[in-house]
Amino acid sequence: MTENTFPVYTADAIVNFYRTEVLTGQEAKHFTKSDLTPVPKPEAVQTLYMRVLHLLYRFKPECHSMVPLLENIQYPAYNEGATSILSVYVRMRQFLPMCLVYDFSLNDLLAPKKQKTLIILSGILNFLHFRKQRMEMIQEKQAKFRADMDRIQAYNKGNLAAEKKIEMLTTIPPEQQAEADELAAALSELQATTVHEYQEVVSAPPPNSKWKTKIAEKTQKLAQVKLNVTNLKEDITKLKSQIVESPEELKSQMEKMRDNVKNIKNSIEQTDERGVELQSMVQSVTQTEAEMQQMYNLLLDLESSMNNTKQLQEEVQSQLHGSTSKQKELKNLCSEEGQLKRALGMKLDKESKQNIRRQKKREMKEQHCNQIHHKREEMANKIQDISNETQQLKAKIQNLRDVCNKETEKAQALLDTLSTSMDELHRRIEMNIVDLNHDVTKMSANF
Repeated sequence: MTENTFPVYTADAIVNFYRTEVLTGQEAKHFTKSDLTPVPKPEAVQTLYMRVLHLLYRFKPECHSMVPLLENIQYPAYNEGATSILSVYVRMRQFLPMCLVYDFSLNDLLAPKKQKTLIILSGILNFLHFRKQRMEMIQEKQAKFRADMDRIQAYNKGNLAAEKKIEMLTTIPPEQQAEADELAAALSELQATTVHEYQEVVSAPPPNSKWKTKIAEKTQKLAQVKLNVTNLKEDITKLKSQIVESPEELKSQMEKMRDNVKNIKNSIEQTDERGVELQSMVQSVTQTEAEMQQMYNLLLDLESSMNNTKQLQEEVQSQLHGSTSKQKELKNLCSEEGQLKRALGMKLDKESKQNIRRQKKREMKEQHCNQIHHKREEMANKIQDISNETQQLKAKIQNLRDVCNKETEKAQALLDTLSTSMDELHRRIEMNIVDLNHDVTKMSANF
C-alpha cells in the first residue's frame, strides 16, 4: 500500500461521501467522524462494508447471517455472529482487488486501524466515482442508441413511403396500359418526326432569302421600267416639239408611240400582276414563316419537354440510386438492428436466466430463512422445554436434597444411637471379658 493509484481522502471527505452516497436514513444521521477516528469502531466499519456490498451487488445485510442448508450445523443460532463477519470478509476479499486494495485481512473487520481503514474506504470511494461516471456514459450511449433506433424507424417509414410513391409513379394501372402504350408509340413517332424535321430545317437554307432576292430584283426592274417610262415621256414631249407637220410621219410616230405605250402598259400590267403574285407569294412566305415559327416554337417546346423528361428521368434515376443506397443503408441498419436484437435477446436471455437464478436463489434463501426460522422456533421450543425440564429437575433436585438432608439427619441420629449402643456394648463386652478373665484366674488358682 506504499504506492497507491488513488488518492487517500481525509476522514471528513469520506464521512460526507458515505453519508450522501452509501448510507440512508438513521444510519447516515448517526455516522460521524468519531466512528473512524481516532480509533475506528468495528460495528460502524462492518455496517459500512455491508452497505457498500448491498449498493454494488444487491446483497442485503441480513443475508450475511444466513447459513447454507447444505451445511449440517447442530446449533446454527450460535454461529450467527461469526457467519456474518466471515461472509463480509469473504465478499470484501473478492471485491477489494477491483479497488486496487490487496491486503485486506480479518483484523480489518474485528480490530480496524485508522490509516488502513481510511485507505480502504478511499479505494472504495474512488471505485464508486469511477462506477458513477461509467454508468452516466452507458446511460448516454443508451439514450443515443434509442434515438438512433427511433431515427432508423423514421427512415424506414420514409423509405417505405418513398418506395410506395415510386411504385405509384412507375406502375401504370391495367385499364390505362393500352392508352399508355399508344401514347408512348405516338410520342416516339413524334420525337422521330420532329428530330427529322428539325435536322431538315437546320440543314436546308432559309427560303426567305431566295424570295427576298427575287423581290429585290423585281423591284429594281420596276424602278428601271419607271425610269424608262419617265424618259420616254420626256422624249415624247421633246419629240412633240420637234414633230414635223407631215401627217404620214406623225401617224407613223403616233402608231409607234401607241405601240410603245401598249407595250409599256402590257409590261406595267405584267409587272403589276407579277407584283401581285409576288405579294401573294410574300404573304404565303410570311404565312410559311409564321408556320415555321410555330413549328420552331413547337420544336422548342418539345425540346424543353424532352429536357424536362430527361431531367425527370435523371431525377428518377437519382432517386432510384438514392433509394438503392438507402436500401443498402436500410439493409445494413437492419443487419445492425438484427445484431442488436440478437445482442438484446442474448442480454434478455441472460437477464431472464439471471432473474430465474435470482428467483431460485431468493426462493432457496426464503426456504432457507423459513427453515432457519422453523429451526429457530424448534430450537426455541426445545430450549424452552429444556429450561422447563431443568427447572423441574432443579425442583426435583431441591426436593431430593431436602429429602436427603432429612434422611441424612435421621441416619445421623440412628448412627449416633448405634454408636452409643455399640460403645455401651463394647464396654459391657469389655467388662464381661474382665469378669471372665478374673473368674478364669480364680478358677486357675483353685484348679
